[in-house]
Formats: sequence, structure tokens, C-alpha cells
Amino acid sequence: MGKKLLEVKDLHTSFFTANGEVKSVNGVSYYIDEHEIVAVVGESGCGKSVTQMSVMQLVQSPPGKIKSGEVLLENKNLLEYGPRSKEMQAVRGAQIAMIFQEPMTSLEPVYTVGNQLCEVIRKHRKCTKKEAWQIGVQALADVGIPDPESRMKNYPFEMSGGMRQRAMIATAVACQSKLIICDEPTTALDVTTQAQVMEVLQSLVDKFGTSLLIVTHNLGLVTRYADRIYVMYAGRIVESGTTEEIITKPCHPYTLGLLASVPLLEETDGERLVPIDGAPPNLAKLPDYCSFYPRCPYACEKCKNKPVPELRKVGNTEHYVRCHLDIGGNAQ
Repeated sequence: MGKKLLEVKDLHTSFFTANGEVKSVNGVSYYIDEHEIVAVVGESGCGKSVTQMSVMQLVQSPPGKIKSGEVLLENKNLLEYGPRSKEMQAVRGAQIAMIFQEPMTSLEPVYTVGNQLCEVIRKHRKCTKKEAWQIGVQALADVGIPDPESRMKNYPFEMSGGMRQRAMIATAVACQSKLIICDEPTTALDVTTQAQVMEVLQSLVDKFGTSLLIVTHNLGLVTRYADRIYVMYAGRIVESGTTEEIITKPCHPYTLGLLASVPLLEETDGERLVPIDGAPPNLAKLPDYCSFYPRCPYACEKCKNKPVPELRKVGNTEHYVRCHLDIGGNAQ
């Protein structure tokens, strides 16, 4: 274990709607060490992105509200800063960079990539326009964009999806961010480009010592890159551990379901994927018992009659699971 860079403790974020309180983030805790790659995995709507938006204090209020919890960046609680405070603005980009799902919506279409890069660089680093331009060129080169000088003069629509995603990653490189949060970094990209983007992110950790948090629904995508994985369901962390533990010894039925739904190269032709039956719960009407109960193939009366289980340690490792049952023996 290295030195903790970011630690989130018992974070609660809700949206107050006409249909009631939507508990998008319901007591989430996790940490990221320096120079580490961590993945948060789960279905759409489970609260993954809202958790990271809460960390960055980008949750729109109203209707959203960060109700309680701590977000410690190098032991400083970011939630003590106002969302529009100078302290929080200094954190965004310079210390924590967030790369959103669709880079086309993150890049301004009427300005060149170079203009946008230089604006961000000059906001967070004391330098001239000329120095900012050179930093931007080097950042594009660092993320594997060929002929970076020319690409600085391109508009976003003149670049492919993979190139635009790399340009967004380059902003984090240029600002020397300690942590990069990637929210579904490979959305709408083909398989080859997905692999290229992930390799770029991996290289940043190796070259610059950056920490990386990958938010994704695709468990198969991150198993090659992540050091540790947090599995999230219905606003809660239901399992966490090293990637090896999660893949070889999954202990939560939801994790088993995610693994079973990942296509494997060695599967025979015509073999069907195993879906997770049912649909995610309504976060405005969460039950007092385990929220995965209606979809769980291992569920018994104990699961419905007892309150939501706490995370418990599995063995002597840093492997935790939120489940009443011991299904580790069924992992294979």
C-alpha cells in the first residue's frame, strides 16, 4: 500500500425530485493511493458518475445536494470549500482532472484545440501564451497524438473520437494533475481505439506517476489495467478488492453476474452471454433490505428479513463484500 492521495468517507448525495429523494450516493467510501489505478464498476444509474461529480463539487443544486461525508485530498477535506470558491477552482484541473464521457461535448466546437488547451494551462500554471502553446504541444505528444503542432490548430470536429479523447487527457497532462478521473473514457469508441486510449492512460501513470480512477460499466475493460476494483450497485459499494481477488474470487452475486456477462475469446461459437435478470432498483424507493435481493439467484429469506448488510472483510486480505451469504465457493 502506498500513500493515500484521495480518500472518500461515507459520502451521501441525493437529488430531491417531485417523486421523492433519490439516494444516488448512499454511504460510499473508497480511497486511491499515489501512482495507483483504481476502477469503479457498475451498471448505468448505480451512482458511479454522481460520486465523482460530488468529489469535484459539480453536482447541480438544486435538485442535487451533497448531504454528508468527507472527500480528503492529501488529508484536506474538499467539502469544506464552496463549489465556486477559489480553493475548489484551484483543485479542479490542477490537482484533480475529470475527463467526461463524450469529449465532443467537453470541447468547445468554435475554438481550436490549441486555444482551449492554452486557456486551461494559463489558468493553472504561470506562463506566457507562447510557453502555454509549447506545453500544449508537448502534452499532445505525450498522449500519442502525431504531429501535435498541427493538431493544436485543429477544431474538435476535425479530429476523430479517439483523438478528441486524447486531447482531453492532454489537458490533465499539461496541468500536471495528481489524479485523473475518467468517466467512461471509451464510450462510443471502437474496440481498437478503446485499447489505445487505455494504453495512453496506463502510460501516464508509468511516466508521470499520476493516479487514475476509471469509472465504467465494462468490467472486462479494466481488468487488465486496474490495481483495485470497487463494484457499485444502487448507490453503494457492494464489493472491493484487488483486481485478482475480484476476478478469481468474487464474493457478491452482482459481481458474479458482471463477470458472467463479459464475452470471452475462448467461448465457443453460438454460446450466449448470461444476463443479470431484472432491472436496477428505483433509487427513490430503496428497500430496507439488500437492494439486489429481487435479482439475486442466491437470495434467501434472510436477505429480505435483515437490514442492508455492512461491508465485511473476506479472509485476511483487503477484500470486502456487502452480503449476508458466503458464496465465495460458487465463484468458479
